[in-house]
Amino acid sequence: MKHFHTLLLTMLLISFGIQTEAQFAQNNFSTIDNYVKSLGSLDTLNMGTISYLVTKNFADPKEKIRAIFDWIAYNINYDLKAGKNNNNEKTSTELVLKLRKATAVGFAALFQDMCSVVKIRCLTVDGYAKFTTEQIIEKPDELNHTWAVVQLGQSPESWYYVDPTWASGYTDDKMTKFTKAFNADYFFAEKNIFNYQHFPDNSAWLIGEGTRSSSTFFSLPLVKSAAYEFKLGKFLPANGFIKTNLSKPIAFNIKLNTNNTIDIVSLEMGENKKKKTKTVDFTFSDGNLSFSHKFDMEDTYPVTVLVNNKPVLGYLIEVSE
Repeated sequence: MKHFHTLLLTMLLISFGIQTEAQFAQNNFSTIDNYVKSLGSLDTLNMGTISYLVTKNFADPKEKIRAIFDWIAYNINYDLKAGKNNNNEKTSTELVLKLRKATAVGFAALFQDMCSVVKIRCLTVDGYAKFTTEQIIEKPDELNHTWAVVQLGQSPESWYYVDPTWASGYTDDKMTKFTKAFNADYFFAEKNIFNYQHFPDNSAWLIGEGTRSSSTFFSLPLVKSAAYEFKLGKFLPANGFIKTNLSKPIAFNIKLNTNNTIDIVSLEMGENKKKKTKTVDFTFSDGNLSFSHKFDMEDTYPVTVLVNNKPVLGYLIEVSE
């Protein structure tokens, strides 16, 4: 695997990179999305031909990347059985296109190959992701996720994150069901939020700010899908595993860099039949969401912070007398 190395940036390059990323975030890709969707599955064609067809109408490299991202997310499903067993035997581009399903390794490899066809530099990154709050205290024994980075210029700021697997849909916590659902947040993903969710096996793949050790990464709360919508920043508690007692409230402070109106904040607690949701009193001022809660259920269980009924952060709470 090839690696890129972090270079020292001048203030001019940093400023340019920030502006460029903001411009990408503001782009409306609906024309590309609709065009790629209209092409359908193209299931009789090989990878090279598919790459040409989905990108031929677009001259801008980022638009070509978006078209490839779209086609994979629309047409490739997650392989639940192989993913649950971390089995990456069927990850070649030919097999992925034949089976129309893959683990994260297969998704990223297909994305890389399709980008290569249209002369866009793309590399795959192996590393870790957290899927459940249990992984906050039980780090996986081996690498469990793969994503991609693409390059659009010569500076380190011209590299961008893409996760075609998570763009295609999501699984339940037990990985028994895959739900197909396109998620554009993982195209040129906001780097700081992405780094809360992904940890590379080599720090050279860490773009922007992020944790520098796997132990620190796994100690963080589980950062969930709505974090992108609300532009999640810093948060407290910063440790995802919290020990408390029945008489001690826990204070939460979450930075949300959003103009969205916050109507309701609630906590989803427990699992399966024991799961319940409670609304909490909160304040939201200058982007700071603050509230506290005293847990009255003695046990160890997952707790999800919901903002406007959408999941933002997940904690594992141990409550004793």
